[in-house]
Amino acid sequence: MAQLQTSRRKSRRTMNEINMVPFIDVMLVLLIIFMVTAPLITPSAIQLPSMGQAPRQPDQVIQVMLGADNSLRVREGKNTVDATLAQVGAQVVAMQAHIRETQVGNPSTAVVISADKAVVYEEVVKVMDALQQAGISRVGLSVNTRR
Repeated sequence: MAQLQTSRRKSRRTMNEINMVPFIDVMLVLLIIFMVTAPLITPSAIQLPSMGQAPRQPDQVIQVMLGADNSLRVREGKNTVDATLAQVGAQVVAMQAHIRETQVGNPSTAVVISADKAVVYEEVVKVMDALQQAGISRVGLSVNTRR
């Protein structure tokens, strides 16, 4: 009986080695898949809009300034007015009407949005949406041409 117990102990030894063959096989298959598919992937390039010159510069410019603290100011010439998002459309329409009354002929008035670089882009889109809902068709974004 003692002999039977010792033979059972010998057969239950733990393995000290890990079989690496399946791991190597899987890694080689993955390597081959990546090597075959890598040339097929085209690099994605983003086509950004280019900044160009307008054919005719506007006679008057109304500037909507968005500060770092999301404060809005509307400026036409030397006249600057604080506004909220709900008021910005009405302020710009009023300034455009004032320009039409004071200028002789038909002046072209553009609205330019200039925002601080710390402002979230979503806030700029909200201002553009408010201007569009007010019926303002000519809206531009101010850009920094310095590098």
